[in-house]
Amino acid sequence: MTTHDDARSVSPSAPPGFERLNRGGPYMANLGELYCRKGEVEREGEIVFAMRIEDKHTNMRGIAHGGMLASLADSSLGLGLTLYCEGRQSFVTVNLSTDFIDAARPGDWVEAHVEVQKLGKRMAFANCFLQVGTRRILRASGVFAVMNALNPDQLVAGY
Repeated sequence: MTTHDDARSVSPSAPPGFERLNRGGPYMANLGELYCRKGEVEREGEIVFAMRIEDKHTNMRGIAHGGMLASLADSSLGLGLTLYCEGRQSFVTVNLSTDFIDAARPGDWVEAHVEVQKLGKRMAFANCFLQVGTRRILRASGVFAVMNALNPDQLVAGY
């Protein structure tokens, strides 16, 4: 399963160790560039997705819009599950719970630290924290319906 663009296509705005993802479908593509880091993480099995907050992500207070952060968490949870099962299944959100802890601002590098809790035959469970550095800004928990794997045309289109 191809999830990354050419490994050399690392944005200068991304910290070392992150690779650009070509996943998430048209909605996420409109939000901005999404990155992934696997490997050197705090906990085994953790998958980290990230993006840089831009002015277009802000609300009238000049901080990242809560809906945008919830979208990042939701997409990161689903993508994390997909990478966890190596693309053998895909996932559709059944429930998403979020708690907003702090704010993100333009220029912030927001990381979604995803932990898969359980992957069953019909349902999957995962949690994540969105962080700016070590400062947690959002906690999310998701329940997902387990679906058939995406077909090659969907993968090429970035789903």
